[in-house]
Amino acid sequence: MTASIERFDQLDLQAPILEALAEIGYETPSPIQAACIPHLLAGHDILGEAQTGTGKTAAFALPALDRVDIGKRSPQVLVLAPTRELAIQVAEAFQRYASKMPGFHVLPIYGGQSMVVQLRQLQRGAHVVVGTPGRVMDHIERKSLNLDGLTTLVLDEADEMLRMGFIDDVEWILEHIPAERQTALFSATMPDAIRRVAHRYLREPKEVKIKAATATVSTIRQRFLQIAGAHKLDALTRILEVEDDFDAAIVFVRTKTATVELAEKLEARGYAAACLNGDMTQQLRERVIEQLKNKTLDIVVATDVAARGIDVPRVSHVINYDIPYDTEAYVHRIGRTGRAGRAGNAILFVAPRENHLLRQIERATRQPIELLKLPSREAVADKRVAAFQQQVSEVLESEDLSFFLDVIAGMEEKHDVSIHEIAAALAFLAQKDRPLQMPDTGRPDIAQLASGKPEPRAPREPRENRGQILERRRDFAEGKLARYRIDVGREHMASPKDIVGAIANEAGIESRFIGQINLFEDYSTVELPADLPNDVIQILRRARVRQQPLNIRLASPEEASRERGRPGPGGRGAPPKKPFRKEGFNRDAGNFNRDGGGFKPRKPKP
Repeated sequence: MTASIERFDQLDLQAPILEALAEIGYETPSPIQAACIPHLLAGHDILGEAQTGTGKTAAFALPALDRVDIGKRSPQVLVLAPTRELAIQVAEAFQRYASKMPGFHVLPIYGGQSMVVQLRQLQRGAHVVVGTPGRVMDHIERKSLNLDGLTTLVLDEADEMLRMGFIDDVEWILEHIPAERQTALFSATMPDAIRRVAHRYLREPKEVKIKAATATVSTIRQRFLQIAGAHKLDALTRILEVEDDFDAAIVFVRTKTATVELAEKLEARGYAAACLNGDMTQQLRERVIEQLKNKTLDIVVATDVAARGIDVPRVSHVINYDIPYDTEAYVHRIGRTGRAGRAGNAILFVAPRENHLLRQIERATRQPIELLKLPSREAVADKRVAAFQQQVSEVLESEDLSFFLDVIAGMEEKHDVSIHEIAAALAFLAQKDRPLQMPDTGRPDIAQLASGKPEPRAPREPRENRGQILERRRDFAEGKLARYRIDVGREHMASPKDIVGAIANEAGIESRFIGQINLFEDYSTVELPADLPNDVIQILRRARVRQQPLNIRLASPEEASRERGRPGPGGRGAPPKKPFRKEGFNRDAGNFNRDGGGFKPRKPKP
């Protein structure tokens, strides 16, 4: 089945999904996608054995989206993931693939995120829910997650959930969702415990086993640069200038549009660059590759599909301008250099929020990727000066300069200037479009902004009253809020930030349990858990903001109903511009249900 599927448009997917894939730059399904998507579209269950990075997210997400009824707001697809990072990554993938489906909504739910916020989002409705087992259990127990309309369940990285001790939670969830559903289980390995789950809950599943192509050429030097998107172009041009063994490069981006835009920007900076994408005719593609071979071009900006099959020995560098979403694509990309036993260079740009993709590539390839130190302005200037001096030396050795010596001598006599000044003026003219010295913009050099892997945070010392704080958090887990009045307002120069800080620090209440704050002239109101213990109330009464005691108490009905900017009975004072809404912050997530899930104690299993 996989051999005959070479393009996504050969699959029976809805037009909006194919349109989104084309915009992303996906054209050819990976082996696991080609194997799984037809089975899932036909309604079969899937038992898939595949490493992370083989493209399995699209393998289950695309057919799941194909079956979604946008008109129904209740969850139709549930994906269970072992970690919050993977849950977010999968949710983002669903959002990308559904970008041409108006009204589609996906919701990630995981421990450490505000339960209050999740409850509100679930009330608004979501077509796809991606969650960690502990938090999904919490919502099923609360009856805040209605899965009566569920049609598709996906267990992603099942062996990782087994390793982390979530398999019992997974089975509990499986027993509390509709039996009439399609189920896809993916795992990098198939231990007996996973096979037992599959045998019990999957109906005659189709088995798919894919081995990741993780082998990378040993002659390729792999490096990464952590850099924000706004600085990528400057970083790329610096690298192209200072790499000693640079001959030609393929620069990979995700979309066809990006190939055109980046190639034009490089051309504007004086590089011989061209784009290569799926919208070009075969004749144009062949012309670009031929130009790369005969050294008319030095840089080709390409998408994954357009660059497949390129075999140009002079390609010394592959630069992943946009990090690939799966390791298969990474391996294919960097295979364009280091051909025929030659040395090659692979450089990967990683934005701060993409560190999980970098770790994923390192795990799948079983090779560490070394940090690339971005050259400073001074280093680039030194390189340009050295290249200029080399050019001048070559001209002095190889050219007859008699005529020009006469011209310079005439200028020296006529204008009464030294030969050094004339040489400096000529150097300026020769390098006017590409100055030898990089201008100082007054902003920090991007070489200082580019950093390596984030250092692990040192563990914090546990607070002496941590047990009491955890008990309070369990009391707050239901998400019921009440409005309280505090005796500090705009005339005291107070801000919502001050109020949140005082409440969080003095009473040990996390910011995610602090709701809307309304500032008035001589007092404010704040939403806090309705069942605050008396000892917490006493602490908050004595707490101070701007040297003013809060003297907290439940707001009167008039104060509670008063909107910011609309004086209630007997109220006074001009309001600020907009109500401040403080919700969804996650600074100090607890870890009470193994995956950082909710604070509600578990019900005993039957």
